[in-house]
Amino acid sequence: VLSHNLCTVLNVPHDPVALEEHFRDDDEGPVSNQGYMPYLNKFILEKVQGNFDKVEFNRMCWTLCAKKNLSKSPLLISDEDAFKVWVIFNFLSEDKYPLIIVPEEIEYLLKKITEAMGAGWQQEQFDHYKIALNTSREGLSAWELIDLIGSGQFSKGMDRQTVSMAINEVFNELILDVLKQGYMLKKGHKRKNWMERWFVLKPNIISYYVSEDLKEKKGDIILDGNCCVEALPDKDGKKCLFLIKCLDKTFEISASDKKKKQEWIQAIQSTVSLLRAGSAPPHKEARQKRKELRQKLQAEQEELERQMRELQAANENKQKELETVRKQLEAAAARAAEEEKKRLQTQVELQDRFSLELEREKMVRQKMEEQVAQKSSELEQYLQRVRELEEMYKQLQEALEDEKQARQDEETVRKLQARLLEEETAKRAELEKWHLQQQQAIQMTEAEKQELENQRMMKEQALQVAMEQLKQLELERKEALEQYEEVKKKLETAANNTKSWKDKVAHHEGLIRLIEPGSKNPHLITNWGPAAVTEAELEQRQRSWKGKKATS
Repeated sequence: VLSHNLCTVLNVPHDPVALEEHFRDDDEGPVSNQGYMPYLNKFILEKVQGNFDKVEFNRMCWTLCAKKNLSKSPLLISDEDAFKVWVIFNFLSEDKYPLIIVPEEIEYLLKKITEAMGAGWQQEQFDHYKIALNTSREGLSAWELIDLIGSGQFSKGMDRQTVSMAINEVFNELILDVLKQGYMLKKGHKRKNWMERWFVLKPNIISYYVSEDLKEKKGDIILDGNCCVEALPDKDGKKCLFLIKCLDKTFEISASDKKKKQEWIQAIQSTVSLLRAGSAPPHKEARQKRKELRQKLQAEQEELERQMRELQAANENKQKELETVRKQLEAAAARAAEEEKKRLQTQVELQDRFSLELEREKMVRQKMEEQVAQKSSELEQYLQRVRELEEMYKQLQEALEDEKQARQDEETVRKLQARLLEEETAKRAELEKWHLQQQQAIQMTEAEKQELENQRMMKEQALQVAMEQLKQLELERKEALEQYEEVKKKLETAANNTKSWKDKVAHHEGLIRLIEPGSKNPHLITNWGPAAVTEAELEQRQRSWKGKKATS
C-alpha cells in the first residue's frame, strides 16, 4: 500500500498487481526493513521525474507520521496549520539526520509569522528563549516547533484565525514559492472586458483564478527573461494600469490603487531579473546565504574550539611542566638544606682544624723569624762579599777589554803582514816568469837574438824596477814586523795582568771564571820573520812553483 501510494503521488508508472505479487509475506525480502530501503531507492525514488505535486507528497508523509508524533495537548493552531508548519520545518531544517531547526532559522520563521500577523517582534523575549535553548540542545525537532508555535508563546493576543492566516502566508511564500498575490482587474483578449481575478506570482509564472480559494484557475502568464512590465496611463475609466509583455501575448491589468500597482510592477520586474540572472527565488537564496553563514560561523567556532583545545592542552602541559619544576625545586631545596647542614658541620670541623693549624703556624712562624734574623746577618756578610767581587769583576772586565784591544791590533798587523807576503809572492812569481821567458828567448834563432836582447834589456830594466819595489816592500815588512813586536809586547803585558787577576779571583773562592785566550799554534818563520800563512797554504804554493819550473 505504501509503495502504491508513493508511486501514485510521485507519478511513477507502476502495476498494482505486480506490486502485490512482489510484496509477499517475507521476513528477509522487501517486507523487512533491510529489504525495503534499497527497493525504495532503486525502484521508486530513482524514477521520480520531478513533475509531481509536492504538497500532496508532503501531505502523504504527514499522514504517515503525524498521528504518532503530534502532541495530544490542545494547540492554538489547527491540524492543517500544523501540517504547514511541519512542511516549513522540512524546508528550513539542517541537511543531516535527525532533522532539527537551529535557533537562527526559528528566529527567521517566527519573525515572518509575526510580520504576517502585523504584530511587533519581541526580540528580548526570543533572546531569553534562545539562551535557554542553547544550554540544553542545538535546535528543535518538527514536533517541538509545532508545539512552540501552537503554544502561542510568541503570538500572545492574536486569535486562531490571525495565526492561521499568517502561517498560510508564510507557507505560500516559502513552500509554494508565492512571491505576491492579490485581487486585480484583467482585460480579456477576446471580449475586451475587465474581470476581477486573484493573481498569484511565482518565480516563473503568474496564475490567475476566479477567487482566492484557488479552485478555478482561469489562466497563466508564463514569465521568462524576455518579459517586461510597463506602467500605462489611465484610460476607459480604468486607473492604475500596467502592461505585462510576453513573447506571444500582452496582458493589461488594473490594480486597486497606486501603491498596489507599484508593488506589483516591482515584484514582476524583480522576478524577471532573477530569471535573466538564473538565480533562485529570494527566500531560497536567503536561506542558502544563512546556511553558508552558519557553516562559516560553525567552521570558525570549530577552529576557535580547536585552538582553545590546543591552548588548553598546551596549558595543561605547561601546568605539568610547572608541577614537575616545582617538585624539582622542592627536591633541590631539600638537597640544598641537607648540603647546607653538611656544610655548616664541615665548617665547624674546619674551624677547629684551622685553629690548631693556626697555633702550629704561630710556633713555626716564631722559629722562622729567628731563622730569618740569622739568615739576615749571613745575607749582609754575603752581600758585602758580593760587592767586593763585583768591584773585582769590573776591574777584570777592564783588563779583558785591554787584552781584547791588543788582540785586535795583533790581528790587524797579521792581516797587513799577510797582504805584504802575498804581494811579495806575486812579484817573485812574476820574476820567475820573466826568467823563464829569458831562457826561452836564448834558445831562439840568431835572427831574433838581437830583438830578444832588446826585449831582455827592457825586461831587465823592468826587473830592476821590480827589485826596487821589492826592497820597498821589504822595508814596509820590517816596519810591520816592528809594529807586530810592539803589539806582542802589549799582549804579553795584558796576559800577565789577566793572570794576576785570575790568581786574585781564585783566591776569592773562584766565584767568577775568567775568559782565557785559546791555544796558540806554532807559527811559520820566514827570512823576514813570522809568516802569515799556514803550512797547508805554504805546501800548495811550493807545489805550484815546482810545476811552473818543470814547465819552463
